[in-house]
Amino acid sequence: MYQPEKLKARRKELKLTQKEIAEELGISFQAYSAWERGIKEPSKEKVAQLEKILKVAKGYFTQIEIVRLYNSLSKQGKDKVVLYARNLAQEEQTQKVTTMPERLYEYRVYERMSAGIGASVYDDQNFDTVYFNEELAHDFASWVSGDSMEPKYQNGSVALIRETGFDYDGAVYAVVCNNQTYIKRVYREEDGLRLVSINPKYKDIFISYEEDPRIVGIIVGNFVPMEG
Repeated sequence: MYQPEKLKARRKELKLTQKEIAEELGISFQAYSAWERGIKEPSKEKVAQLEKILKVAKGYFTQIEIVRLYNSLSKQGKDKVVLYARNLAQEEQTQKVTTMPERLYEYRVYERMSAGIGASVYDDQNFDTVYFNEELAHDFASWVSGDSMEPKYQNGSVALIRETGFDYDGAVYAVVCNNQTYIKRVYREEDGLRLVSINPKYKDIFISYEEDPRIVGIIVGNFVPMEG
């Protein structure tokens, strides 16, 4: 099984950027970014190239637990595994039915946003294209990173944003400050904004008005991307 977290960790260990690796592989930044997020998996050929570029042993980015377990079995145990796998494969083959492909809608998901005029994106090239089986109304979409807003907003899901500005205290908004996008419950206080996580293990974040925080808009939905 492909392990995106190992790819990201090894890249950072070697102090390489996503752009540098993407250029060496001859692919787009967006394609490589999707690998690190676990949205898509690289082909076997690209995995081999990554192993060479990042100077790791063959199989470093893939999990081969099933092979390891199989090799640890006795001959009798191996025969049982093969028999079970063969029967399971035959069973699934007979259960296959032809279905119409599900319609998927395209979304552009940005790394970071500006809350300036028109709430433009800092770099129009830095977005990932993902898909979902519903067409949901929104103005912008951004990644949810980390578990601070779980269980409602999962790490790696997409948050959909309406460009409303501030509406009321306690709603979940996208807030931009110092080129960083926060997705949090927002409370306006006398001297700044208090950003509150849903996950109770995280402390509140206070941003002074002097830091010029901007509220892009309210979160109107979220989803986990589907394979396109």
